[in-house]
Amino acid sequence: MEAVVFDVDGTLVDSVDLHARAWQDAFSDFGHEIGFGEIRGQIGKGGDQLMPVFLSPEEMEAKGEALSKHRARLMQERYLPEIRPFPGVPALFRRLREDGVRIALASSAKADELQEYKRIAGIEDLVDVETSSDDAERSKPFPDIFRAALSRLKGVAPAAAIAIGDTPYDAEAAAGAGLRTIGVLCGGFPESDLRRAGCVAIFEGPADLLARFDASPLARKAPAG
Repeated sequence: MEAVVFDVDGTLVDSVDLHARAWQDAFSDFGHEIGFGEIRGQIGKGGDQLMPVFLSPEEMEAKGEALSKHRARLMQERYLPEIRPFPGVPALFRRLREDGVRIALASSAKADELQEYKRIAGIEDLVDVETSSDDAERSKPFPDIFRAALSRLKGVAPAAAIAIGDTPYDAEAAAGAGLRTIGVLCGGFPESDLRRAGCVAIFEGPADLLARFDASPLARKAPAG
């Protein structure tokens, strides 16, 4: 294993419910009352893929950009202070680095949000490369963000890397970039959904993955070729 590509929201930081609330507030402020559960099931996608689930093409044209910016402001001002890291994240990253594994972040968040999440998770000095929705034409479940991360992990073939994420959208996006995915349950998606999306192994979260590191795909060498 030469590199691990991590999702961030719901994988490294406990933010999925807060993102859903920010989107729900933003939709409401623009005249759309949408259930929390409906929105939560879409978290993991970037706004470019999430909004069309609830807005018509005409509504996207008329208000999509303004709604997305409003959501970002709400997240920053109302919900960012509530985000907490999942246990074990820095220790897991240090273990990977001790093994000579390079670490990338591939997040559907905006670049400025990603910097905040790195600070919250305590991994600012433990990341080799990172990509956000700002680095891709299309966000998850399209593979663009993972492809961008791989392009920055120069010399690392997809077969020598693995993704870690909490949503089916992570697994779908990673597969599109040629990566296998380890699923984590800390983001709230059912194990059945993650397995159906192609996850090769499932763990409770970063601390569980660290505790069972030697029995995980992280401890296995990439297949030859």
